[in-house]
Amino acid sequence: MTKNKSGKKNDKVKKDNRKGKRMKKEAMIHAIISAFQSSPKEPFNYKQISKIIGLENQVQRLQVVDILYDLAAEDFITEIDHGRYRLNNLGTIAIGTFARRSNGKNSFIPEDGGTPVFVAERNSGHAMDGDKVKVQLFAKRKGAEPEGEVVEVLETKERTFVGKLQVSGSFAFLITENKTLANDIFIPKEKLKGGKNGDKAIVRIVEWPENAKNPLGEVVDILGVAGQNTAEMHAILAEFGLPYKYPESVKKAADKIPDVISPEEIAQREDYRKVLTFTIDPKDAKDFDDALSAQRLENGNWEVGVHIADVTHYVKQDGIIDKEAVSRATSVYLVDRTIPMLPERLCNQICSLRPDEEKLCFSAIFELNEDAEVKNSRIRRTVIKSDRRFAYEEAQQVIETGEGDCKEAILVLNALAKKLREKRFKNGAINFDRYEVKFEIDEYGKPISVYFKESKEANKLIEEFMLLANRTVAEFIGRPPKGKTKKTFVYRIHELPDPNKMENFASFIRRFGYKLKTEGNKGEVSKGINSLLDSVQGKPEENLIETVAIRAMQKAKYSTDNVGHYGLAFDYYTHFTSPIRRYPDMMVHRLLERYMEGGRSVAKNKYEELCEHCSEMEQVAANAERASIKYKQVEFMSDKLGMVFDGVISGVTEWGLYVELNENKCEGLVPIRDLDDDYYEFDEKNYCLIGRRKKRQYRLGDPITIKVAQANLERKQLDFQLV
Repeated sequence: MTKNKSGKKNDKVKKDNRKGKRMKKEAMIHAIISAFQSSPKEPFNYKQISKIIGLENQVQRLQVVDILYDLAAEDFITEIDHGRYRLNNLGTIAIGTFARRSNGKNSFIPEDGGTPVFVAERNSGHAMDGDKVKVQLFAKRKGAEPEGEVVEVLETKERTFVGKLQVSGSFAFLITENKTLANDIFIPKEKLKGGKNGDKAIVRIVEWPENAKNPLGEVVDILGVAGQNTAEMHAILAEFGLPYKYPESVKKAADKIPDVISPEEIAQREDYRKVLTFTIDPKDAKDFDDALSAQRLENGNWEVGVHIADVTHYVKQDGIIDKEAVSRATSVYLVDRTIPMLPERLCNQICSLRPDEEKLCFSAIFELNEDAEVKNSRIRRTVIKSDRRFAYEEAQQVIETGEGDCKEAILVLNALAKKLREKRFKNGAINFDRYEVKFEIDEYGKPISVYFKESKEANKLIEEFMLLANRTVAEFIGRPPKGKTKKTFVYRIHELPDPNKMENFASFIRRFGYKLKTEGNKGEVSKGINSLLDSVQGKPEENLIETVAIRAMQKAKYSTDNVGHYGLAFDYYTHFTSPIRRYPDMMVHRLLERYMEGGRSVAKNKYEELCEHCSEMEQVAANAERASIKYKQVEFMSDKLGMVFDGVISGVTEWGLYVELNENKCEGLVPIRDLDDDYYEFDEKNYCLIGRRKKRQYRLGDPITIKVAQANLERKQLDFQLV
C-alpha cells in the first residue's frame, strides 16, 4: 500500500516538471514588466518573454499573450510589428535628483517639483544619493507608482562614507550603516592608508564599474579603533559632513592675532571697566560670549548692559578665519565635546569674556524702571572687565538664599527678568520649558549615569536679557526713522504654525481630555497653547504633548525677510548675542557697525544665501548632537539587556513603535515584526498602529512596559520587546 502511494507521488512530480512550475498571475505581470524594463530598447514576442521569466507550461505561455495584450492597451508597451512588443518609454526624459536608499526603495525627484518616481536598483545606473541625473520615465500603469531608469549621471556629489574596515589579505571592505547605501565599499590594499581591521574610517567612492556589485573606494582618513569614544564621536561628525579637526593654517592665523588692546582702541569706546560686570554660564563652558553689567542710576532706575564679545574686531571679513567660520556656521555641541566655529585661541581666550581681563565688546545698554519698562536704550562699542564668573548653579544659589557675591545686582536683575518674561507671555510668547537629557561621563567617555538639566531662574535671567538685546538690535535696524529706507539685515524668524498640523495636534490631545483653539489671531492661538502646556505640567503625558506641539510648529530660521518670531511673540528679532559660536551673529555685528557709520545697504541676495546656509548648518549640527546623545543612550543601555522598564510610546511609524523609558529618557524601537499577535497597519493621522483583525491600538503617548532586547552601537539603535 505504501509503495503504491509513493509511486503515484513520483509520477505526479514528473508530470509537474513536464508542465513547468505554475506562476500566479500577479507575479507573472511583475516578472514581465521587469523583463521589459531591464531591456527598454529590445523588442520581444510572447515566446521570448516566457523563456526570460522561466515559463514552460503551455497554458501559462498563452496567459503571457493575454498579459502582453493588456499591457499594450494600457500603453505600457507598444506593438512594433505583429506579436512583437517594446517598452513604451522612449522620449519621456526628466532631470532631477537621485535619492538612494539601502532598502532598494530608490527614487528620483524631478527638478520641476513633480511626483517622485521609483527607480529599481537594476535601473539605478549606480547613481549615488544626491546626484543630479537624467531619467527615462516608463509608461505609467493604472494604479501603479511611476517608475524610471537612470540614463545618465549629470553631476555627482563628493561621495564619502563612514564605517568600519574589514581587512582580509589583499583587499578590504568598508561596512557602513549608511541609509543611502546597501552595498559595502570595496577597497584595494594599496588604498587603505594604513587602516587595520576594526578601524573606523572615512572612505571616498572613486568609481562604481557598471558590472560590479560593489563600489570601489579609497580611505580618506582613519578615525581610530571602532568603539573608542573619540573615534565614534569623530565618526558622527564625519557622517554629517562636519569637520572634526581644525585646519593648521587657520590655527596659525589665529595665533598671530595680538591679544593686547591698544590705548587708541579703548579711547574710541565707552568704558565699562569700573562698572560691576559678571558672566553666568554652564559650569563646563570656556567660551563666554556674554556678560551683564548693572548699576543703579540717580533717578532710581537701573542701567543694565548686555555686553557681547566683539568677535568681528578680530576676525576680518573674507579672511582665512572668517571663511572657515562661514563654512562651519556654528559650533557643534556633542555629548562630551565642543567643536568650535572659531579657533580655540579666539573662542576660549581672546574673545572669551574671562574675569579680571580687559575685553572688547559690542553692547546693548538699557535703562529700566522697576516695572522692567525700557526707558532708554543704546548700542555701543565698549571695553569691559568682568568681576566674577558664575556657573548657573552658583547664581541660582544667590537667587535662592539672597546671599553671595554680587547679590544685590543678581537679585535686581532676576526681578527685572521675571517681569520681562511675564510681559512676553502676556503678548503671546509660547512657553516651551523643556528639560535636557545629560550624561555623566567617565574619563574614557563612557556614560555612567543620566541626569536631567532643567532651566532654573538663573538660566531664565540670562535668557531674558539676551532676548531683550536681540530684539532691540533687530528693531534698531528693522524700524528705520521716518523717511529712511529699510536696509538689508539678518533676522531670526519663526513663521506661524501650519493650520493642518495644528488641527491634527488639537485632535490628538483630545484623547487626553485637553482642548485647543486653533483659529483666531496668533495671540489667541499661542495663549491657548500656553494654557495647554501649563495644564500638562507634571502629568505623565507632559513630555509627549510638548514634543507633538513642537512638531506642529515651524522651525525657526535665518532670513533677510522679516516676518517676525511667532514663538517669542516679537515683531523684530535677530541673533546678536553669541558671535563666538554662531556665524549669523557675526553678520549682525558687521551690519550694525556698517549702518551705524552711515554705510549703504548690502546686497540682499548674498545675505539671503548666507542665511539659508546658516539655517541648514544649524539643522545639521542639531542632527549630529542628537546622534551623539543616541550613541551614548545605546552605550548606557548596553549592559541592561533583558531588563524590564516602564515607558511611553514616543513615536509611531510604519516600521514600529518608539518607546521612551520613564527612568532615563532613553528611546528604543519595538519593530513591527515583533507585534505578531495581529497584522498592524499605521494610521498616520492618529499617530497609532491598529491591528487588522482584533483592532488593538498602540497610540502615541500610551504607557507601555518593555524588555531591552538589543543595543546596536553601529546603528545607534536600541531594540525593545513588549512585556
